[in-house]
Amino acid sequence: MSGQNSNNSVRVTDAFLRAVREDAPWELIRRTDGTVAKTVSARDLWDQIGHAAWACADPGIQFHDTVNAWHTCPEDGPIRGSNPCSEYMFLDDTACNLASMNLLTFWTDGRFDADAYVHASRLWTVTLEISVLMAQFPSREIAQRSYDFRTLGLGYANIGGLLMNMGLGYDSDQGRAICGALSAIMTGTAYATSARMAAELGAFPGHARNADHMLRVIRNHRAAAHGTACEGVNVAPVALDAANCPDAGLVDWPARPGTRRWPWARRTASATPRPPSSRPPARSAW
Repeated sequence: MSGQNSNNSVRVTDAFLRAVREDAPWELIRRTDGTVAKTVSARDLWDQIGHAAWACADPGIQFHDTVNAWHTCPEDGPIRGSNPCSEYMFLDDTACNLASMNLLTFWTDGRFDADAYVHASRLWTVTLEISVLMAQFPSREIAQRSYDFRTLGLGYANIGGLLMNMGLGYDSDQGRAICGALSAIMTGTAYATSARMAAELGAFPGHARNADHMLRVIRNHRAAAHGTACEGVNVAPVALDAANCPDAGLVDWPARPGTRRWPWARRTASATPRPPSSRPPARSAW
């Protein structure tokens, strides 16, 4: 794969992964006319993808059925792709502005300031919602759909620096647990803030026809954080690892006084995609 001037991803379905497991053949389909271009071994193709990722960090993998199981607006079409870095997955001809909070700014006197982190998550959710009307877009179609769905891109950065300051290994159970806790707090806070904005300003225009899907996804985020069963997913998410989180206050956040569920409409169709600098550590799949 040439150079590093682009990001390359392969989008795989559950059907393809079953074919890999069963060592079955797999048909490669032409985009131009939908006919079969070639039939290959699914397992051999998967091995080639894995070797390429090991050799040069490309391609990335997008799990099509899992992505769409967490899609908030399927009534307007499936999610078919992403931006080059693969953090923003939503409908065709949409866009979002990104903002990353520097996690090290919340590390003070040997502890993580969760209250300040929640406050910043609220503040930046509001800021990004305002930015939808301030942004410039490359086409009329992208501008219109971005106004209609008001997708946001809140995330965090410098997770590696935070883990080093905490004395935690990047590839450790504790490191993954605190990443999960920080992600859950940020996502929950952002969607709760979106609900508060909707109460004042109204939901995003596409909400009514997608309301059931949107609220199911919100419930699933909460279920994933609490380790309970999710609705309508093809793969159960990894639950928040409370036992290995070095800061018990982070995993107990939803039970704190003053926190509550917001089962109503949202101002934004999505809130927290995360760029590569903020993705939690994970063991290599290869």
